[in-house]
Amino acid sequence: MNKDFFNRWRTSFFTGLAIVLPAIVSLVVIFWLFFTISTVTDKILIFVPKAITHDDGPGGPGSGEIHWYWSVVALLIVLVLISVVGLLARNYMGKKLIESVDMSLLRVPVLNKIYGTTKQVNEAFTSGSRNSFKTVVMIEFPRAGSYSIGFLTGEADETLNARAGHTLLCVFVPTTPNPTSGFLMMVPESEVFKLDMSVADGLKFIISLGSIPPESAPSHPHSSDVGARV
Repeated sequence: MNKDFFNRWRTSFFTGLAIVLPAIVSLVVIFWLFFTISTVTDKILIFVPKAITHDDGPGGPGSGEIHWYWSVVALLIVLVLISVVGLLARNYMGKKLIESVDMSLLRVPVLNKIYGTTKQVNEAFTSGSRNSFKTVVMIEFPRAGSYSIGFLTGEADETLNARAGHTLLCVFVPTTPNPTSGFLMMVPESEVFKLDMSVADGLKFIISLGSIPPESAPSHPHSSDVGARV
């Protein structure tokens, strides 16, 4: 009887775990994102006395941790400010003001290198004319005969193409299950195969360790039903 009871309990436990796990993971990710972002957005409350925004600690009033609701306030303020900047960018005077600030930042030594690089990366991902992270591809990686899914980020520099003797495409191959890290591969254009799947399907396939197949994934890169070469 004890064994039967244990087996029933174990079955019920894993069934319940399969049901609640997606919700738990979602909440954990949301809280992680909130507290990670709040470490930056909390700085905007610098003009509010810490005695108001923080707990009391060993060092006196305001020396403890920030109250969570003030972190929410700081995040909302940042969202409003970003929206205001976006609103300004939609009219002539606002565009001129933003351009002036932009040029001023690019004239500051050291800061101009960081700001300029960040701006270029941002434009690469947000420009509607670019294909960065809009095309899912498959390449031979990490060795010949094994394949990895990646995202096309652009074409290599002309100097690199000339050095290689052919056109190279830049492909980001994410790690799994954490797709925020990965490898930048420069692959000959003839060896990059475009897949007929969305970026969302590609990410789900990677994060799930391949357990959630995309709706139309090719079986082999050299077969006739594969997505065309890029």
